[in-house]
Amino acid sequence: MSESVLVTGGSGYVAGYVVRELLARGYRVRATLRNLGRGDAVRKKLAVPGDLSFVAADLLTDDGWDAAAEGVDYVVHTASPMPVGEHRGQDITTPAREGTRRVLQAARRAGVRRVVLTSSTAAAIPAVPGAPADENTWTDLPDKPRYVYPRAKALAEKDAWRLVRAWSDGPELTTVLPASIQGPALDEDLSPSVWLIRLMLTGKMPVLPHMGYSIVDVRDLAVLHAEAMTATAAAGQRFIAAGEFLWFREMAMMLRDRLGDHAAKVSLRRLPNWVVRAAAPFNAEMDQMAPSLGVRSQLSSAQAEKLLGWRTRPAAESLIDTANSLLALGLV
Repeated sequence: MSESVLVTGGSGYVAGYVVRELLARGYRVRATLRNLGRGDAVRKKLAVPGDLSFVAADLLTDDGWDAAAEGVDYVVHTASPMPVGEHRGQDITTPAREGTRRVLQAARRAGVRRVVLTSSTAAAIPAVPGAPADENTWTDLPDKPRYVYPRAKALAEKDAWRLVRAWSDGPELTTVLPASIQGPALDEDLSPSVWLIRLMLTGKMPVLPHMGYSIVDVRDLAVLHAEAMTATAAAGQRFIAAGEFLWFREMAMMLRDRLGDHAAKVSLRRLPNWVVRAAAPFNAEMDQMAPSLGVRSQLSSAQAEKLLGWRTRPAAESLIDTANSLLALGLV
């Protein structure tokens, strides 16, 4: 296959699986890195053959984006910061929005056919907590620290649609909105959703808040990105990517049931809601938890199933594969 794809955020968890999927399908892949010195490490962790190259680009600067997009047929934009790790306490809204704008404008100048933007189900939170949500649902939350991530994802995605609809000369846009992403870790640079499982396995989560997430497997998510990139029916569409909902306690019970002694440190003790709410004014992490307490999300992936024939695997399989990968990597 002579077609080429630019994947942004090439060292990331989702990007790694997207790159793997695209290489397996025969595409030539160019991935962006903030530091090209990480190229060898990324190539090693992906451990798949194919035409893979790297280019330097940063969401907060214009430098490198035109060169990154030059000559490619498609762009998959996965790069976006989360308020954890190196970005904890930092502004994540500006890089999310400015990065999206830079990628789309570079894609337009390069004549790219379609951009697939990795958004999040955090951009599709219903006004009534726990109400059904589909692709017509948009997050509309106040500008408060506890809502920084969903606001950043919703604003960046809205910016993308606004830009593309104002252009008569392309590119097409498709957005993918994953729920909590599980699946095998590729290295020790863990996503927050995988980090949660590590905390449980290492006993560093001694009590469990009454929270839960809908699960999507990262391997299936990569397939959805690849299908959304070329399917005629996917142009101009949002696709929620979500499977079964699991409470944290259900996740913990699965780990204990399936992993035996490896899950000996997994706690089943519940953290009372009132403790979280009482601590929220004084603790940023508790404050971000508070709106999700007791909320069972109802996310529909019917559109991806209908238009693309896509669905994700059982949540238990994703969860146990995640845990086994952490064990294999020596991270537990």
